[in-house]
Amino acid sequence: QVQLVESGGGLVQPGGSLTLSCAASGFTFRLYASRWYRQPPGKERELVATISSAGSSTVYADSVKGRFIISRDNAKNTVYLQMNSLKPEDTAVYYCMAVIGLNGSWGQGTRVTVSA
Repeated sequence: QVQLVESGGGLVQPGGSLTLSCAASGFTFRLYASRWYRQPPGKERELVATISSAGSSTVYADSVKGRFIISRDNAKNTVYLQMNSLKPEDTAVYYCMAVIGLNGSWGQGTRVTVSA
């Protein structure tokens, strides 16, 4: 079965950094683009970043541009989200998605809390 498992979330202070990982299995990971979404408490889910299948192209939401970096290691079937200069408004559950099928395949999410 297609599986995506996020990890790396936790509590971090404003201005700090955190890197999320998404481990993929059950499909040919290297053939599909990947995305990170997030859902802040009480707010809509939003697209954070997209990376092409080979990792050669990336797109970021304006809210994270210049602070976050999406990357992937196809040999490890893993996509990453490096988050720098974190702000309280970055607090959310972060979800990894593989751009496959009608609605994509989603992980269970990992919670990031940015607070002093």
